[in-house]
Amino acid sequence: MAVKSGLAGKSDSWLVVVVAAVAGAALPLAFAPIDWVVLVFLAPAVLFYIAAVAPLRRALQAAFAFGLGQFGVGVSWVFVSINEYGGGGWLVAGLVTVGFVLLLALFPLLAVALGRWAGRARTLPTLLLTLPAAWVLVEWVRTWLFTGFPWLFLGYAALDTPLAGLAPLVGVLGTSFVVALLAGLIACSVRWPSWLSLGGVVVGCSIAVLIGVAADRPWSELAPPPAATANDSTATADDGLLRVALLQGNYPQDIKWQPAYREVIRRGYAQMTWAHLGADLIVWPETALPELYEQVAPNFLEPLAQRVRQAGGLLITGIPYREPGVADAPLYNSVAVFGDETSFYRKRHLVPYGEYVPFRDLFGRSLDFLGAPMADYRRGPVPEAIPATDALRLGVTICYEAAYPRAVARGAKGAHLLVNVSNDAWFGDSLAPHQHLQKARQRAAETRRWMLRATNTGISAVIDPYGRVVAVGPQFIATSVVADVELRSGQTPYVTYGDIPLLMVLAAVLGGVALLAHRRSGAGVDAAEEKR
Repeated sequence: MAVKSGLAGKSDSWLVVVVAAVAGAALPLAFAPIDWVVLVFLAPAVLFYIAAVAPLRRALQAAFAFGLGQFGVGVSWVFVSINEYGGGGWLVAGLVTVGFVLLLALFPLLAVALGRWAGRARTLPTLLLTLPAAWVLVEWVRTWLFTGFPWLFLGYAALDTPLAGLAPLVGVLGTSFVVALLAGLIACSVRWPSWLSLGGVVVGCSIAVLIGVAADRPWSELAPPPAATANDSTATADDGLLRVALLQGNYPQDIKWQPAYREVIRRGYAQMTWAHLGADLIVWPETALPELYEQVAPNFLEPLAQRVRQAGGLLITGIPYREPGVADAPLYNSVAVFGDETSFYRKRHLVPYGEYVPFRDLFGRSLDFLGAPMADYRRGPVPEAIPATDALRLGVTICYEAAYPRAVARGAKGAHLLVNVSNDAWFGDSLAPHQHLQKARQRAAETRRWMLRATNTGISAVIDPYGRVVAVGPQFIATSVVADVELRSGQTPYVTYGDIPLLMVLAAVLGGVALLAHRRSGAGVDAAEEKR
């Protein structure tokens, strides 16, 4: 006869809602910069347990409370962004943040509703299969619904564990599924405490670790470096490594866009660039110059880029761009790569109310305190590798795009190196820059490429193909991050197949368990099973 835990006897009490809220608030502590990784297994286990044993109404309330805790802590930086740098003030910032958290809290509720429906109130399959599968399916939905908000996925917290080897195989969502399955096992051991259930947790963890270790392979290969010739713009060291220099100008957001500081910013980046002439790649951050490309290219950027090429390197910078000489040309948040020819990457995943205001015709200029400082940006084309030279192609992303696994994977196809430029000054000294860096690390591990991450105020870093930070600069200091990197070629399974295999597994789990539960319910065996 099963032994029920104390909480199971109070499953219809408001206590379970409070416990779920606390568990949700604890979950963000599993991610950077706190990195209490054990919480990524325990916090979902608490929710899964409550969701499986409580009446449906209370389970949904607990799931919503979990989401309030999870996102109330995990995305608290939204308040900082709007209050300190958006000009909205504390009241507007508070209202926007609360509304955003309330919206995001619906996702855990949706996951629990789906998991309970598929499990048909049968506790064991609900805990072990349907709740974990539903949770990860909802994480996938968050990558695209309403343009997407792929934040605080369970798999990110596993980056510094043996499960990190799963990244190039199944990506962050596949890793989330493994984490969620282990959380379900933990919940089962609480629901039915015994040596057998504890052994199941140990066996499950051991299998997950073994798979992670077995999958921890290079998955990519060293690419031939560009030839070091007098005419080549990417001359390399004798050992085949490229020397890179990431420039962190550290211009506070409250002065960055003021016209009076434009010359100061130009001069600052020029001086930092002179100090690193001879590096193979010199990378400036997102919108390093808060001016249109056409305004600064002829007399400043192009002569400077030419000087960098003469010294054997390439200059890469974030810059707002619109087609010169075209009436009413759209504005793009872009990266200019001054290679054999100047190439541009145009940001595709724009931040609503951060880089453009939806329904502009309806709201007019009333929400500009949330929008881009210059004007609404236009969405760019589907990401693909950007040619720098005949022998060097770059997978480029801007800021928040590093949070989109498939966007980075598409750009990584055919690319030798990943470049992410960002301006995390928007988030001040909050959790966001650390969470953002963690996502960039995951993208490097998924694609098995080196990642160069240049930011305005930090955290600038060079990341190796296993997601490890090999060089990093301190926040809120003007500095340069210098390192030697390799060019890589070849595609990981995740870059090749993406999330399609995982989605098929999730659909099979949810659909299969739901179908089986429906048939068993028709045979009248569910009630007997619940009494076991």
